[in-house]
Amino acid sequence: MKGSRKSSWLTVLVLVLSIALAACGGAKKEKVAGELEIFSWWTSGGEVEALNAVYAIFSAQYPDVTVENAALAGGQGQGGNMKALLETRMMGGEPPDSFQVHLGRELTDSHVVADRMEPLDWLYEEEGWNEVFPQDVIEIASYEGKPYSVPVNIHRSNVMWYRPSRLAEVGVTKPPATWDEFFVVAEKLKAAGIPALAIAEQDSNGGFSGHVLENILVSVMGPEKYRGLFSGSTGWDDPDVTKSLEIMNKIYDYANPDYLSTSWGDINDRFVSDDGPAMMVMGDWTHGVLMSKGFKDYHWTTAPGTEGLFMVLSDSFGLPKNAPHRANAVAFLRIIGSKAGQDAFNPIKGSIPARTDGDRSKYDEYLNEAMDDFKTDEGVPSIQHGAAVKQSFLVDYDIALGDLAANHDVAKAQAMMVEAAKVAGLGD
Repeated sequence: MKGSRKSSWLTVLVLVLSIALAACGGAKKEKVAGELEIFSWWTSGGEVEALNAVYAIFSAQYPDVTVENAALAGGQGQGGNMKALLETRMMGGEPPDSFQVHLGRELTDSHVVADRMEPLDWLYEEEGWNEVFPQDVIEIASYEGKPYSVPVNIHRSNVMWYRPSRLAEVGVTKPPATWDEFFVVAEKLKAAGIPALAIAEQDSNGGFSGHVLENILVSVMGPEKYRGLFSGSTGWDDPDVTKSLEIMNKIYDYANPDYLSTSWGDINDRFVSDDGPAMMVMGDWTHGVLMSKGFKDYHWTTAPGTEGLFMVLSDSFGLPKNAPHRANAVAFLRIIGSKAGQDAFNPIKGSIPARTDGDRSKYDEYLNEAMDDFKTDEGVPSIQHGAAVKQSFLVDYDIALGDLAANHDVAKAQAMMVEAAKVAGLGD
């Protein structure tokens, strides 16, 4: 009888422990309900569809949550309007549940240092992300040893998109590999009335040129000296910065003539038009946008002078302190960090997964090439997209380039950058 009673109690204990363990495991899929507000600047073709693919997975798993997609255009890849509104809400203690933010200095300097974000080391441990995200990506997401956001992708800045048919019109069979070669091709294109490079400065506050210039800088300086611009070992008054700005200034002579009145959001339509530019230096989200338009007359190579380099940026989402619907936000972060979430998002967005275990069969020729390059090329951080510098410097950097685009004064633009670096304390 005693043995039977003991056996009965052991059975009950095992059952209780089993229920408790199931509850712990089920915490990842806790029942959540109500609303989920997500801030982003994804409003272009490819971007919208990619985010909707993630929302579809989320809604299937959490049908009792209503997703509010608070996407706000502004900068098209830079998100100026969205960032301004986000800053106002964060400072006012009224954050969204989660928001898009570039991994790196944009994340840490704007929000983490200001103590507005929750650390996510516990979530990384629960989801096993320390084993599937590359260590250097985790380090970029981290501040003082703890990650503060979940990377949904890896984008590449240093891509030159080109239209083979436009180059063929002037007898060019392959894209230029250096800036010297670019200007030789650009002269041929100009003689035929074809813009060589797409530029869009309306409403970008210099940001479009800022993207192009970061690629010129690393091509002129090399990766080590380029990184020195952010550590302070290379000054913004360096002759190589001057040379880079001179190349940028010369490019305007071969750009679409209306570049000052063309917006970042419209440049892709210009690129695919019958009289569009032959080339465009832009990140690989362009691939997603062009695919969404059904356009096929394009190919890709590295930006001139950047072969063997991978200019890295990453979109991510974090957990603001005092998020109105915290459980819903955590559930969303689990989805975007999951294999299923990243393999649904990235093939449409034109980016590669931040995870190392992506299903390569879901990715096309360009994206498989990018995955291979990300493993083997030397990574360098993007200026324009928040990886390398704090937001305060980026604003001034863009203003200097907006002035260059309008006034073509290299010395003035460089002086503005020198002052911006001083004010921002780069290298301190």
